[in-house]
Amino acid sequence: MKVKIGLMQMSCVKDKEKNIQKAEENIRLLKEKGADIICMQELFASLYFCDTENYDNFALAESVPGVTTDRLSVLTKELGVVIVASLFEKQMEGLYYNTTAVIDADGTYKGKYRKMHIPDDPGYYEKFYFTPGDLGYKVFETKFGKLGVLICWDQWYPEASRLTALQGADILFYPTAIGWDESQDEATNREQYYAWQTIQRSHAIANGVHTVSVNRTGKEGSMEFWGGSFVCNPFGTVLYEAPHGSETNTVIEIDTDLTAHYRVHWPFLRDRRIDSYNQITKKYI
Repeated sequence: MKVKIGLMQMSCVKDKEKNIQKAEENIRLLKEKGADIICMQELFASLYFCDTENYDNFALAESVPGVTTDRLSVLTKELGVVIVASLFEKQMEGLYYNTTAVIDADGTYKGKYRKMHIPDDPGYYEKFYFTPGDLGYKVFETKFGKLGVLICWDQWYPEASRLTALQGADILFYPTAIGWDESQDEATNREQYYAWQTIQRSHAIANGVHTVSVNRTGKEGSMEFWGGSFVCNPFGTVLYEAPHGSETNTVIEIDTDLTAHYRVHWPFLRDRRIDSYNQITKKYI
């Protein structure tokens, strides 16, 4: 099936309402360009607040489903597009998640995925804010195919992409917020970006599925979010790569039927030795 993927790579401001309005405008623009599925970056409704440990930032959280997903549902029904929307979820006082909601083209809320791998590094203090996901790996049946959704730090873990692909995902989506610290040199920046892209292209190859990664752009504090959103086919070929330092709303057509082609000719799933993998569940062997 041929599907047109809309990538929304944008910068954000402190005002949450302005970010949501900007995203709504971008959704309309991407629909005009023919998008069937639109993926937004990680935590699109706010600045990337995890660069500091600040209790005031918990006020940004909301229920999922809730006000923002309801608002997006109205838009998806009007436009006939599927939306992958990353939000800061509040389940109850003291229990918060980094969550992505999937809304179908008829406005139906299909469900949510809660980020499983939570980083804690300089500039990315996510363990201060987020509880590790408790819903497992998820695939969502939509008008335009089965969507597997993972989030940012999940990108580095082949187990996450494998378990999602084994549930029948046609496409893997990775809403993302990652950047370069202003203190880094250009060689380090290049190395980090290409490692980030390469690991996701490897997930596409190993699982035989298209992979879509949507990152934010713009400078926030000492971090320059590197953009570079991209789409690759089931053999890791990059079909589109966004610029690093600017916003973009781009639509790329993919053909999910290519999964069958690549899996037949490169039968990695056939040759898996699941009987030999039991030790993978151990921290150390």
